[in-house]
Amino acid sequence: MRLLSGRLSFRLDGRALVILLLLLALIACLAALSLVSGTYPIAFADVLRALAGKGEDMVRMIVVEWRLPRVALAGLLGAALGTSGAIFQSLTRNPLGSPDIIGFSAGAHTGALMVILMVSGGYYETALGALAGGLLTAIAVYLLAWRKGVQGFRLIIVGIGVAAMLSACNAWMIREAELPMAMAAAIWGAGSLNGLGVEQLLPVALVLCVLLPLTFVLARPMRQLDLGEDRARASGVDVNRIRGLLMLVGVALTALVTATAGPIAFIALCAPQIARRLTRSPGVALCPSALTGGLLLLAADWAAQHAFGVQLPVGVMTVSIGGIYVLFLLLREGRK
Repeated sequence: MRLLSGRLSFRLDGRALVILLLLLALIACLAALSLVSGTYPIAFADVLRALAGKGEDMVRMIVVEWRLPRVALAGLLGAALGTSGAIFQSLTRNPLGSPDIIGFSAGAHTGALMVILMVSGGYYETALGALAGGLLTAIAVYLLAWRKGVQGFRLIIVGIGVAAMLSACNAWMIREAELPMAMAAAIWGAGSLNGLGVEQLLPVALVLCVLLPLTFVLARPMRQLDLGEDRARASGVDVNRIRGLLMLVGVALTALVTATAGPIAFIALCAPQIARRLTRSPGVALCPSALTGGLLLLAADWAAQHAFGVQLPVGVMTVSIGGIYVLFLLLREGRK
């Protein structure tokens, strides 16, 4: 498709477009299921009336003020994780190259924990701490993996080691903290959407309105990097600048999720590979990965609330599913 007299062009794959529409339909169905489900079940017709500003005050409060922000946050944060995972898997050219495997999520967790435990920071201070921790970890992993360039496999191995050390540091900080702070940090560290509302939704939406369009602007040079550095340079791509921008955006997306809901693991790992298999694309794609991430987190959050009779942190569900997926990827990569 060509727009602006040919100055802006992009390619639409028929299968990918159908998959995107199906993902959007599944997200809408899951969102509707989440809005009607709960301790206080609400009929779908009453949900529609509440969204239109009609119906009983109690129903409007439950739907609009309690459930809708949580559903929107699950979709947005899942999209952020899916996009971040697609960026790092593209940069490393490896399905294991997601921010939770190579240590960037652990770094964001460390930065947020330091703010929470040491200075009792609020939401915005925690967000800045998570961003700083993720960026410093990314720089450290990148420098440690540098050997006349950075290879994806080396970056993953170094990242796994750094993540292990940071996880130990996080456990030590929680252990040494005062009991009320330690309990709050441990609950937050499990990754949960419980208690989140409009106060968190608005800043998340505003930040994503900046980060996601920037990511899609970088999509074309990212695909050129998939062909190799030499071919990317030959086509006019400033490899180091584009790689640096992609890492910055990817870390910022991960830090945003960590600051909002805690370290939610494995969505960034699973979503790009599932989207790649659905669309049958030669590499990871951003839009399908974002929608798949949103769908996975919505499904995991619904299951955490309603599948077992008690409310669980959503991170428990994503870890349970993601652990099986990691074993599958390791076995598959080992056969290669």
